Amino acid sequence: MKSPILKISEINVIPVKPNEGLIGFASFVLDEKYYVSSVAIYTRLDGFGYRLVYPTKKVGEKNINVFHPINSEVGKVIDEAVINKINELFDERYENQHRGNNSQNKIYRAEGIESDYRA
Repeated sequence: MKSPILKISEINVIPVKPNEGLIGFASFVLDEKYYVSSVAIYTRLDGFGYRLVYPTKKVGEKNINVFHPINSEVGKVIDEAVINKINELFDERYENQHRGNNSQNKIYRAEGIESDYRA
């Protein structure tokens, strides 16, 4: 089966203080038509890598998916793009911390968005 052709752009990652595996939120534009936001970023349960969790809305006792990839191939394409951005952001943060710049308040850029992340 042929891999889906998707354009994923304007990927933004907003880090948060880690809490039960949650490390941040992502947003992106899909095929220059849809803005997708509030995608939670968690560390994998085995501690290696990341997983994306798409938002749901609670209606009564039931959770309803707001949006999610329609199949695993599309999910993999989105995962790869967002996780590459996460790695880029955290690699930049690591490099900045080890260049002798130990400021507690640093600004990290993820695709044009500024985030004041307190380590």
